[in-house]
This record gives sequence, C-alpha cells and structure tokens, in this order.
Amino acid sequence: MLTADQIAEYQREGYCIARGFFDRDEIDLLRRAAKEDRELDRHAFGRADGEGGTVRLSLWNHPGDGIYGMFARCERVVRSAEALLGGEVYHYHSKMIMKDPRVGGAWTWHQDYGYWYRNGVLWPLLTSVSIAVDGATKANGCLQVIPRSHEVGRIDHVQSGEQAGADMERVTALLERLPLVHCEMDPGDAIFFHANLLHRSDMNRSDEPRWSMICCYNAARNDPYQDSHHPRYTPLDVVPDTRIREVGIRRFADSAADVAWLDVARDRSARTGTTDRA
Repeated sequence: MLTADQIAEYQREGYCIARGFFDRDEIDLLRRAAKEDRELDRHAFGRADGEGGTVRLSLWNHPGDGIYGMFARCERVVRSAEALLGGEVYHYHSKMIMKDPRVGGAWTWHQDYGYWYRNGVLWPLLTSVSIAVDGATKANGCLQVIPRSHEVGRIDHVQSGEQAGADMERVTALLERLPLVHCEMDPGDAIFFHANLLHRSDMNRSDEPRWSMICCYNAARNDPYQDSHHPRYTPLDVVPDTRIREVGIRRFADSAADVAWLDVARDRSARTGTTDRA
C-alpha cells in the first residue's frame, strides 16, 4: 500500500503517484482483458469535450468478481484509500477511460466533488485512483493537476460541451498562483487524488493509446443522505492482492460477466442542470 511519505504528500499536495503500484504481469492481464472485452466496448459511451473531441468511457458501480473487481477490491488499493480517508471505505464506482490514438478527447478542468456533492454526498471524503493501463504522456493526454488546489474547497461548475467544468475564472486565478503538473506515468503506475483536486487532460494527439482505469471510493461514514445513480454505503469485500493473478488467468474470458454497468440513460457524467451526476 502507500507509504507514510506518499500519504503525507497526498494530504499536502492533493495527490500522489505510486510508481510500479502494479507489476508488469498484473497490468498486462488488465490491459488484455479490457482491450478484448466486448462488453466493455458495448457499454462505452462518449462525452463531447467542447474542444472538438469526444471522450469514450465505460462506467460501473459494484465491482464484481472479475478482473476489474479484483483491482478495485485488492488490499493494496483499498487499504491505501482507507489510510487516505481515515477509516473504512466503500466502492463508489469505477470507469475505464479509453483515449484512442488521434481521437481520444479531452477532459475539461474539474473537481470530482463538483459532481458528486449533488448525489447527496455531504463531505468531500472521497478519493480516486487512476491506474495507467497504457503509458501516459503529454502527447497522448496524460492527467494534469494543480497541486494544493484541493485546499480551496468546492468550486462552482459550468457547462463545457457535454461536460461540466470548474469556473475558469477561478481556475485561471489559481494557475497564476500554483503550478501545473503533467502526470506522466508508465503502465502499472497509479495516481491517488483528492475529490477536490482540480485536474484535466488534453486530447490524445499521438499515435499511442492512453487507457486508464479509475476506481473511486467514499468513506463509509460519508454515506449519502439521498439515493442517486451511484450506491450508498455497501460493505466492500476486500481480497488479497494475489487474487488479481488468480482471477485474471482463470476467468479472463469472463472479466466483465458480473459487472454492474451504469445505464447510460441514467448517467449524467459531467453535466450541469441535474442532480444525477457521476
């Protein structure tokens, strides 16, 4: 799991990168499963980015028993999330971001809690971990963050294409005072980031894909006060890290068989004017 220094960095900067968090064999299993998974592709949908591109993603709630579930439920991820949030967590949702060469769109500047507070989540006691399935570079649209921006609290979000982005007047003012960091990562690296950290990514203008799996966790004590399209507190069955290889090898063909896909008709990811957001 994350080291004490990484946890301290997260609390200070709003994020931390764990290099080699998953080894080559583990990430190869995830990459192969995702890129050969017809169900993942069938449940993918797009979001226009307001910059001429479209982001393609698949989104699901309960993690299941396949390889996606083993990554989301493994001890090294869950115990790290618990250390960051100070107690028990549950799986809020996961998604696969599919930035294909030359066509993968951008994500505008936003905070995840800018969406999630509308789901009845009272405190920003959530964290996300983005796992690099492919290498992430400036050229193929790696994650960009503004360190320490989580300290400003939730910023109002406005429409940008089919996404809701943070108020750019505030973002511009923060960028005059804080640095911009491009989070380049190798396959198997993972970045944990605070729900109020401002982040974005550019369009993939390269010939290389940039897929990433993002798992989001909410503190159990932060159970939403109202129902939404993402789950309220649901106890998480944590599994040993070894289950990634065991399930990945034995049940590769059924990697998405039990995934609780989010109905696209109910999804309001990164949209304004609704209380039903991702």
